[in-house]
Amino acid sequence: MTERQTSDGRREKDRPWLMRTYAGHSTAEASNELYRRNLAKGQTGLSVAFDLPTQTGYDPDHILARGEVGRVGVPVSHLGDMRRLFQDIPLEQMNTSMTINATAMWLLALYQVVAEEQGADITKLQGTTQNDIVKEYLSRGTHVFPPGPSLRLTTDMICYTVNHIPKWNPINICSYHLQEAGPHRSRRSRTRCPPRSPCSTRSSRRGRSPRTARAMSSPVSPSS
Repeated sequence: MTERQTSDGRREKDRPWLMRTYAGHSTAEASNELYRRNLAKGQTGLSVAFDLPTQTGYDPDHILARGEVGRVGVPVSHLGDMRRLFQDIPLEQMNTSMTINATAMWLLALYQVVAEEQGADITKLQGTTQNDIVKEYLSRGTHVFPPGPSLRLTTDMICYTVNHIPKWNPINICSYHLQEAGPHRSRRSRTRCPPRSPCSTRSSRRGRSPRTARAMSSPVSPSS
């Protein structure tokens, strides 16, 4: 834990760091069982891993999804999957990270619907969607749409969460994958943290200042 100073000059401890395992596999039911078991053992948040068909917007029965369903994460293709994934898990009390980019807006919409069905106040939902489409073009390759429409979806989602799910981090700037793709550290820093990034520029055009967009982001950087 770290300490901070209150407005009256006193020191108080921040909340403990969230402890969550990046997990998801085979089916929504099996992943739900894993999540509930981890929470029962003291895990304080959830971090969802999705399979490649979910990351790229393919249904499990699509020919291009053959052999990939449930392999590197959980398959979620419709609301029923999302309901089963979070069954008996009170989402208003969770802090959920979803490592999803090109299809982040659809997955967040499904998450919100499940929370509403549970009776949750969506203004109290806490969590993170990675939603870092620029990184997908530069390193991973799981983009779905051309750059222009992709950035519009990304920034529309940022503006939506700021207005409707204010405790949510709508974008997770991730330079780890850029390191794996080969750029030097200085180039990674310039690429991920420019003064006027595409996302912050578009967010300002959508009625949100770049400062607001950056305040709602959470970075993931390699240690070396």
